[in-house]
Amino acid sequence: MGKDSQWVTPGEVLGKASKFKAGRGAYVSPDNLTVYASLTGLRRILSPFPTHPTSWKFEFLRPTVEVTGHKAHGAIPEPGSIVIARVTKVMARMASADIMCLGTKSVREKFTGIIRLQDVRATEIDKVDMHMSFHPGDIVRAIVLSLGDARAYYLSTAKNELGVISAQSTAGATMVPISWTEMQCPLTGQIEHRKVAKVGQ
Repeated sequence: MGKDSQWVTPGEVLGKASKFKAGRGAYVSPDNLTVYASLTGLRRILSPFPTHPTSWKFEFLRPTVEVTGHKAHGAIPEPGSIVIARVTKVMARMASADIMCLGTKSVREKFTGIIRLQDVRATEIDKVDMHMSFHPGDIVRAIVLSLGDARAYYLSTAKNELGVISAQSTAGATMVPISWTEMQCPLTGQIEHRKVAKVGQ
């Protein structure tokens, strides 16, 4: 039976991994071995079921903590997930984005992503300029690193196939990638800087 029900949102601490196993709607952060909620819903603790009736090992006695709710079966970003997101704001050291798709599935809740300066690309990190990598409105493909402290997912575009996959020029046209760092407006020929994702072969 589940007990200790309370309403939680993504990023809230559910307990220590030493005391709980992560069930549905929860995951363990490898950084601090803490169990976090990955969706909005009710926190429930499920009683442990020892694998052997005579076993007194603590491992078998840890209860499972899970989060369930009316949206529990929707697509939920997790570390390692590939997501599609729309950039909403670009700052000096990070860009924020709204996650729209998890793989090929649309998400049913609103999830926010943060791309930090050090996660834009794998090389020459000290030369990264956020304003030359992303613009508001850009559509990016990224990988989820972890769930951050501000209930936002940390995203990375530090692989060739990750980065901007669609962007509009100042003239309102969909730009064409011409290099790893540039996209061109087909109407005006103007070139704009981006962290471009490799498309196709």
